[in-house]
Amino acid sequence: MTIFIGGAWPYANGSLHLGHVAALLPGDILARYYRQRGEKVLYVSGSDCNGTPISIRANHENTTTEAIANRYHQEFSESFRKLGFTYDLYTRTDAEHHHKSVQAIFSQLLENGYLYKNSIEQAFCETDQQFLPDRFVEGLCPNCGAKARGDQCDHCSTILDPLDLLEKRCKICGNQPSIKETEHFYFSLSKFQKRLEALVEDAKKENRWRENASSLTQRYLNDGVPDRAATRDLPNGVEVPIAGFEGKKIYVWIEAVAGYLTASNEWARQHNEKIEDFWNKETTSYYIHGKDNIPFHSIIWPSILMGIDHPALPTHIISNEYLTLEKRKISTSQNWAVWVPDMLERYNADSIRYFLTINAPENRDTDFSWREFIYSHNSELLGAYGNFVNRTLKFIEKSYAGTSPIGKIDSGIKVKVGGLYSEVGTLIKTGQFKKSLEQVFEFVRYANKYFDEQKPWIQIKEDKASCDKTMANCVYIIANLIQLLNPFLPLSSEKVKVMMGLQKLRWEEIEVISVNLQGIKPLFERIDVKRIDEELERLTNEALL
Repeated sequence: MTIFIGGAWPYANGSLHLGHVAALLPGDILARYYRQRGEKVLYVSGSDCNGTPISIRANHENTTTEAIANRYHQEFSESFRKLGFTYDLYTRTDAEHHHKSVQAIFSQLLENGYLYKNSIEQAFCETDQQFLPDRFVEGLCPNCGAKARGDQCDHCSTILDPLDLLEKRCKICGNQPSIKETEHFYFSLSKFQKRLEALVEDAKKENRWRENASSLTQRYLNDGVPDRAATRDLPNGVEVPIAGFEGKKIYVWIEAVAGYLTASNEWARQHNEKIEDFWNKETTSYYIHGKDNIPFHSIIWPSILMGIDHPALPTHIISNEYLTLEKRKISTSQNWAVWVPDMLERYNADSIRYFLTINAPENRDTDFSWREFIYSHNSELLGAYGNFVNRTLKFIEKSYAGTSPIGKIDSGIKVKVGGLYSEVGTLIKTGQFKKSLEQVFEFVRYANKYFDEQKPWIQIKEDKASCDKTMANCVYIIANLIQLLNPFLPLSSEKVKVMMGLQKLRWEEIEVISVNLQGIKPLFERIDVKRIDEELERLTNEALL
């Protein structure tokens, strides 16, 4: 079985916030799970370094797009590493390999008859003397009236053309743009209407796409998929490889989503692998992103793949709803956000992963609050999981000189563990990460209850044979818990693996005969609840309200 996992490409124009991590974390959970099962996995992503947002930031800071892209690509790479993300390749869209692969895709679409030339009207800023990229045009959405940018309304998810906006303004100078004629290539999206309908129907039958992806895509299909511009007058990006179109760029909505395939091609080249072994008709593919990116993954990317006769169409779409912050929408412009590099300096990465999974915005928007985050860490990670591991291992260290005793494993516990691998695995495969983690933690609470009921601190004095059995069962539970929790909490699983001297983590029941413990330390530290008010004050003080 071959598994491809593509995480959405964050714009390299500002730091990652918790909303980005909430949307992207399912990708790493899936990759770790499938690798533990021994499947062939390719997990890629990268920084979007060609988009208009980088140009906006560069203009604002009076620097180059390259300087901005370099700064944030480096920061993203470091943040994902600290969070435990296991990308096989994390690359960038301004890399030479990406540009060449995208140009090849564009040429193939042209050759296959899916691109055509069209003279169109485009917003032009007389003050700045340039055609305006879509995101440089702002105004009111003609559909719902909310403030919107030229490519999409975040409020109602309508895909827009900048000329559709009401009360248009140039984002650079604030003046009203004029309208000028220019020639561009258009992508014949409308030719894929029937095949897209069949794709969505198949996904619905097997429940492989999140409900928000299915319903929003169906809405677009009901309206009829319109052809869209495939090139733009942009300051940075992938050059159009056609004579007469020098200086024009391949539109970012084609170029960025193509990154999944271009990154895979580059990984295959670096590792001397055949890309066909990872991208084929039998491949199970997962696309991980926030709901604002749904049409790019459910309509545009499948159409591009169809247009180049590629058989590996998206099978699973994992599109999260939004994460709010203290009951308010995250706003980067108002600095109402919890920034990932900053949070990683002060909190355990597994605490972040735990909270964003157990509180995941899978089917509806969910909220990050400092109070809930700190209380969930203290009660669940420290009080339940960390406590069970620590009390067991410390007891063995003290009463058994660090070598766990041999004893018969309780059949009831074995049945529970066997069931967990099956049930949790199925939930992960079907994108139900919150429920899967809840099931494992239900077992953690059962394990603590088992420890309390057995009372090994009394057994060791009055009935050592029973104590041996209790400790053997607790070690068996821990060894299986770290395997079950590794997709979610990899840092703490690795710590316990080292303390117990275990080898590779797999997705199957492990029976431990006896372990020699070493370097036992608590997995988590208690967070002082005073931090709740401190973090809220910090958030409020730094927000630009």
